[in-house]
Amino acid sequence: MRRAVQAQGASRGLALGRARVRQSQVFDAAPEQISAQAVDGEVERLHLAFDVARSELMEMRQRLQGALAHELGEFLDLHGLILDDPELLHGLDDLIRKANYSADYALRLQRDRLASVFDGIDDPYMRSRREDLDHVIGRVHAALHRNPGSDVIGLAGDVLVADTVAPSELAQLTERGVVAVITTQGSALSHSAILARSLHLPLVVGAHEAFAKIADGDALLVDGASGEIIIEPDADDLRRFKHLQRETARDRKALQRLRDAETITLDGTTVRLFANAESRDDVAQAYELGASGVGLYRTEFLFLQGRESPDEEQQFLAYRDLVMGMRGRPVTLRTLDLGADKADSAGICLQGEPNPALGVRGVRLSLSQPHLFRTQMRALLRASAYGKMNILIPMVTCREEIYAVRRLIVSCREELHDENHAVAKQVNLGIMVEVPAAALALPQLAHDCDFLSVGTNDLVQYLLAMDRGNEALAKSNSPLHPAVLRVLRDILTFGLRRGIPVSVCGEMAGDPVFTRLLLGLGLRDFSLHPSNLLEIRRQIREVSLADCQRLCRRVLLAKDRAHLEKLVLGRSTTTGH
Repeated sequence: MRRAVQAQGASRGLALGRARVRQSQVFDAAPEQISAQAVDGEVERLHLAFDVARSELMEMRQRLQGALAHELGEFLDLHGLILDDPELLHGLDDLIRKANYSADYALRLQRDRLASVFDGIDDPYMRSRREDLDHVIGRVHAALHRNPGSDVIGLAGDVLVADTVAPSELAQLTERGVVAVITTQGSALSHSAILARSLHLPLVVGAHEAFAKIADGDALLVDGASGEIIIEPDADDLRRFKHLQRETARDRKALQRLRDAETITLDGTTVRLFANAESRDDVAQAYELGASGVGLYRTEFLFLQGRESPDEEQQFLAYRDLVMGMRGRPVTLRTLDLGADKADSAGICLQGEPNPALGVRGVRLSLSQPHLFRTQMRALLRASAYGKMNILIPMVTCREEIYAVRRLIVSCREELHDENHAVAKQVNLGIMVEVPAAALALPQLAHDCDFLSVGTNDLVQYLLAMDRGNEALAKSNSPLHPAVLRVLRDILTFGLRRGIPVSVCGEMAGDPVFTRLLLGLGLRDFSLHPSNLLEIRRQIREVSLADCQRLCRRVLLAKDRAHLEKLVLGRSTTTGH
């Protein structure tokens, strides 16, 4: 019989498939003791499961390409570090050898002990790391009970229903043909949700009733935009699904015709679309789609691929290939943006920070490690000789940080000149505007930089004092807040008046829901994932700047969020957000 569940849409798309329910088993493991004779075998069984889990992560890491190499790589690295933690394995061994517990029950006890530590931490980010612990323990538990050839996470045509889904699983899910994911927990702003959107995998989060209403094998119709889940859809539902499938196919075909089209509004305003990139594959895709250049290249992915920081030559070759790949179009490379909130296999970041989101990260980290920063800057300047390149500094809060970077650039230039290395005569220096201090101090900061790039993901998080990965805050943590929009307007207006290029490189720039609003606020340079470029180009070509500005004026007069959301989302329902 037809039933419906309403949750939160996190990644657009409509999917029809068979429910594959994956409830967490490890945390429900019953108390079980084994005989003394079986202890050695149980320890060996547990260690083998750890080896299998490590091998799976390594295999997955080796298969990653393009954006996935960065997006998934940092999570795989973090999970690998947890698996390699000697305290975790020693604690499990003790539970088996000293208390004669089964491996399953030992996993449950050890997980509960560690989870209680995370739950007692005041910092919301560190509390959220419990989810990574759950994923790792769950992977080991699955390895304990895996038979050769068994289905782990779903088959082609399945809709995975689970408590959570790790970012590291998503590539596997798409490879296996899983058509959609439903989770009982999670947020539309989580890393998993962001990655699902890049993979065009429909995702619904916060479906708290899923386990109660969905049985394994049920037919499911999933709307990743609205968050609606139809269980055992009727004839009308299926007709609607087929109709939308045909519409989607036509839409994709129409988008492909825009590969060589100009990005210009109906009333003649030219807009530039840049790409966010992490790899040569992203750069190649961006070039083929007619991107104006690369607006954000995250250099930190190079530092997340191994146990040691890349040397100057390794960095130079990576940056050089990137610059040459855009064939004369400008490329903006962001210096190392690592902090204690990211996986750090090279051991660069400070450990044990009480609040990593407010700690030593971005430019603060680079300036605290002069040798590391000098190595990167030399590599960047050497690469500048091969094409038009800009350097972008993350997490800037004051002029002193910009001065320090400029002094380093001058020093590195002199060194490279003495060593007979070629360096471009002009390398523009820009700053990320992603903290309130930078947004409010623009008149002072702008004297010392050539361009600005707004990181809306962090800017929204810091302005609202809301952890974007916190499920409880998912509905409130949105750019559609009067304060956020006024800050964005002020930044963009400042740039237009001063003649300073301003781009937006956060998730907001790649979401068609916000395209009209951003144009009305004054944005002319969008930087987004290549997979969304054609859709945003179409949005821009179908609107007039005058209409966008009228919408913007109404939005800025809105007295509360409900009114604001009605204006923006109401105008954009056709986008399927």
